[in-house]
Amino acid sequence: MDFIIVLGALCFLMYTAYRGYSVILMAPIAALGAVLLTEPAAVAPVFSGLFMDKMVGFIKLYFPVFLLGAVFGKVIELSGFSKSIVAAVIQWIGRERAVMVIVIVCGLLTYGGVSLFVVVFAVYPFAAEMFRQGNLPKRLIPGAVALGAFSFTMDALPGTPQIQNIIPTTFFGTTTLAAPILGCIGAAFIFFTGITYLNWRVRCAIRKGEGYGTNLVNEPVPVDTSNLPSPWLAITPLVLIGVANMAFTKLIPHWYGVQNVTTLPGLKEPLVTKVPSIVGIWAVEAALILGILFVLCTAFNVVRKNFAEGTKVAINGAMLASVNTASEYGFGAVIASLPGFMVIREALTSIPNPLVNAAITVTSLAGVTGSASGGMSIALGAMGEQLLAATEAAGISPEVLHRVVAMASGGMDTLPHNGAVITLLAVTGLTHKDSYKDIFAVTCIKTMAVFVVIGVYYMTGLV
Repeated sequence: MDFIIVLGALCFLMYTAYRGYSVILMAPIAALGAVLLTEPAAVAPVFSGLFMDKMVGFIKLYFPVFLLGAVFGKVIELSGFSKSIVAAVIQWIGRERAVMVIVIVCGLLTYGGVSLFVVVFAVYPFAAEMFRQGNLPKRLIPGAVALGAFSFTMDALPGTPQIQNIIPTTFFGTTTLAAPILGCIGAAFIFFTGITYLNWRVRCAIRKGEGYGTNLVNEPVPVDTSNLPSPWLAITPLVLIGVANMAFTKLIPHWYGVQNVTTLPGLKEPLVTKVPSIVGIWAVEAALILGILFVLCTAFNVVRKNFAEGTKVAINGAMLASVNTASEYGFGAVIASLPGFMVIREALTSIPNPLVNAAITVTSLAGVTGSASGGMSIALGAMGEQLLAATEAAGISPEVLHRVVAMASGGMDTLPHNGAVITLLAVTGLTHKDSYKDIFAVTCIKTMAVFVVIGVYYMTGLV
């Protein structure tokens, strides 16, 4: 019965997320409902002492990353830098290679620190224009955007400033650069396999004589590419963030040591910070700040016109995204405390390989919640210490575990109820029936890549 209660809570959260209800509301309802059915007297203490404690702790750690990432994405958009990058890649690669262009542009923007949602809005008008001119089916655009924005640059490539690559740092004491060789191998597998699949889909459509489509909705107006900033200037803040992230990752431990003690006159007790568990977050935050300042310095006259309203929208989005994920993290902590979860834990423990165990656990919970960061947060909040202990006992570096967990979070997360998938389809004016088949194919490729990376590690020992 205890197991059924836990399973019911997970299914309830998945169903309500799919139906479009707010996770901020439904996660505590699902968690406390499970507590009510297990130990009714514990509902209030668990809510205040466990759910809220974990939720607030998550926001404390990660909200600045969400916030800075959203602001950076907005100033890149307002400055015209994103349009300039897209237009330049189209010119360099050629409009006839529409799929390749979309994937590369989305990859450049997300690896440079632009949020997934901003990328969708920035790239779609260009993608629609290229597909229309090439008479290629519009229904294939979401698959190309998903491959470029939701996969290899989100969690596989080392150093990516996306939240899915940052969360493991606080659990495993790693940095965002963890397991660089394995990350690059996984990214290459996803990229080339995904491109091969999408090009095959394009050829099939051409053979059938299928064109762009008719009676379509949300068709964008042609993009004005005049008076755009230099693409070299536009891409500079993306490169700056990558370089600065790597530099700060190396420098911060030298500046602060392993444990930093800060004393101020107004403090009753000194602030003690364990630097290894926070260095990944500090490095990304500092890099994003530099990126924002660079854009403001080089395009201030353009950005300032809509900066106030634009940043309001960005901040609202950051708050919603961070609280959503924090609520799922609180849900995971509550579920992990229940006797029914012990059955799940023991079943997962029976998987002898710790990396396979971690991959299956994280990608399953990411699929249930429809969120890479949410599923990862639940899994690591419930089993992070156990997974780390198992990998270290097997002589495996925490860096390998970091990369496997990050990539697994971006596996089955893009099931139909995923918020990014719903947003992507809404923006492009398409439906799940029209385009989800290709998004799901990308999802399967991402999931396979995790196990490819695990196999490469055991065959070669590369990290």
